[in-house]
Amino acid sequence: MPSTARSPRAALSELLAGNRRFVSGQPVHGHDVTAAAAVASGDQQPYAVVLGCIDSRVPLEAIFDQTFGSICVIRTGGHVLDRAVRGSIEYVVEQLGVRLVMVLGHERCGAVGSTVEALRTGRRPGGDLAYVVDRIAPAVIDVGVDDPDAHPLAIRRHVRRTVAALRSDDRLAGPVEAGEIAVEGALYDLATGEVTLLPQEQTRNRPPG
Repeated sequence: MPSTARSPRAALSELLAGNRRFVSGQPVHGHDVTAAAAVASGDQQPYAVVLGCIDSRVPLEAIFDQTFGSICVIRTGGHVLDRAVRGSIEYVVEQLGVRLVMVLGHERCGAVGSTVEALRTGRRPGGDLAYVVDRIAPAVIDVGVDDPDAHPLAIRRHVRRTVAALRSDDRLAGPVEAGEIAVEGALYDLATGEVTLLPQEQTRNRPPG
């Protein structure tokens, strides 16, 4: 089915149905993919784009039980936004007709954990890793650096801040407001394989630009 034939709600339902197949151990696609299947996919007609973390334990096509051509995947440390990520999402929405943007965080995220440690110790990492930490830091500050649960709380808050930033993106805000696309946040449980939607909430800090 072409991506333009799906509503944002139908796209979300299809993505989560794939995760349920993955969790139940009854995937349609799984990892049994071949070069022949890639060739047979033809022109791409993705219905969703998923922005996730680079963590090797979270292979996005697998956990949503998707095959070639069905979803676009973007992965950065701690699903951090930058101009290239924004531009990529704008492209698939405007040019490929994608109706759903999902931001997927995960439990025990190393990027968020490193940010908590950096803020608690005052030792900011060097190189471009500092950029990643700086982009996650507002979520940690928002939940409280010294909170014993800062790590898991900041993971959720960072997802919500990323969703808020995408919903207010200059080129995405109009389609979101019109109900033409949806931007949703979710969390992946490393222990169970389950993806859970995170309802959006107000934050005390402005979402990352």
